[in-house]
Amino acid sequence: MTQKVAVLGTGKIGEALLSGMIRGGWSPSDLLVTARRPERAEELRARYGVEAVSNPEAAKIADTLILTVKPQDMGALLDELAPHVPSDRLVISGAAGIPTAYFEQRLAAGTPVVRVMTNTPALVDEAMSVISAGSHATAEHLAHTEEIFGGVGKTLRVPEAQQDAATALSGSGPAYFYFLVEAMTDAGILLGLPRDKAHDLIVQAAIGAAVMLRDSGEHPVKLREAVTSPAGTTINAIRELERHGVRAALLAALEAARDRSRELATGKG
Repeated sequence: MTQKVAVLGTGKIGEALLSGMIRGGWSPSDLLVTARRPERAEELRARYGVEAVSNPEAAKIADTLILTVKPQDMGALLDELAPHVPSDRLVISGAAGIPTAYFEQRLAAGTPVVRVMTNTPALVDEAMSVISAGSHATAEHLAHTEEIFGGVGKTLRVPEAQQDAATALSGSGPAYFYFLVEAMTDAGILLGLPRDKAHDLIVQAAIGAAVMLRDSGEHPVKLREAVTSPAGTTINAIRELERHGVRAALLAALEAARDRSRELATGKG
């Protein structure tokens, strides 16, 4: 049976999912989009050949609804959708911090809900999407969600109790690396390199290190030790990182991100 999927509130991540599904073999005729601005809806229709509809229309037509609006806009969207969502619809939420119970309480009894935290590398098909089932979601619903999000990267199932930690580590994770690259680029300039050359050196080092971590199967400590010669340049740099408490700062930063994800679930702005 043909499954129709609707992406509601189609911003950058929603568009990345849409594009990934089409590349993965989904027919545009089976995909629907909604957008706040009519010109955005028309842009998506023209670019991908999908049908642009209203939120209530999507709820009536689609078998799967993917909600990609910001957490602070989710309540208003659910108020609009609730009268039109039958209990056999699969609802997938991509909103940080909002538990599946929030959706289950506002939709028809028994509605299956799956919570997903993806990240911006979905734009280049290198996302990490963390998936958790609500109380009515089945293994089939999870597999369907993996099929959708697998088009833009990797997927990982976790219990919902671990979603806030996953948000801190993976959902926000790319920003930490961009921050680090920014700081290292400034360091390169301080050391006398032109900005473009410093940037290229650091980005390629990051790509190479990430591929080695992924493909070697080695613990990061072992890979780091392979670069760290006795009395060499690397150990001097690491000594300074430890002296300035970089490791402790990272631990504190991720705890703060985890705590903010929990706050979002309570509706704090």
